[in-house]
Amino acid sequence: MPKKAENPKPVGLAPKGTGRPSKYTPEIAKKMCEMLADGVPLREICRQEGFPAWVTVYEWMYRDDAAGEAKVGLSEAIAKAREVGQDAMAERAYLEMYQEPERIMSEGGNKIDPGYVQLVKARAEITLKMLAKWNPKRYGDRVALTGAEDGAPIKIESRQLFDAVLTNLETRRQLGEE
Repeated sequence: MPKKAENPKPVGLAPKGTGRPSKYTPEIAKKMCEMLADGVPLREICRQEGFPAWVTVYEWMYRDDAAGEAKVGLSEAIAKAREVGQDAMAERAYLEMYQEPERIMSEGGNKIDPGYVQLVKARAEITLKMLAKWNPKRYGDRVALTGAEDGAPIKIESRQLFDAVLTNLETRRQLGEE
């Protein structure tokens, strides 16, 4: 009777530890952060030769977060670079919106295509909307009621506000303004 193998290896699976080695180097991380700080999206960076896939970068970030090291990790560096990159994107939107048509006019053009102006405007608006979603505290619309000089938020109960509106309406009615 032939002897059976006790633990046969599954066909097609490589043993642990023989996967492709990580491409992570501090130089690659630094280049990625510099490009992110210039406003280049991570996925566009990762499409370039010499850079890992975007999924790999997120794996590095999660692995770095799990390690919990005291030094500044990759995920913190990328977050800070993205914040600086948001400023670069806002500046680029401004330059496209306001200075590009002026540049064309100063180069001897006497008329700008209205379709081109609309395209530039749409690009700038899309960029600003993305920035408002990514960082609403910095680029979003401010919706808080604030005091006159100090800018401190006004704290008011909804009941007080409703009573004040009713009093105002009653006063206007009595004065015949309505």
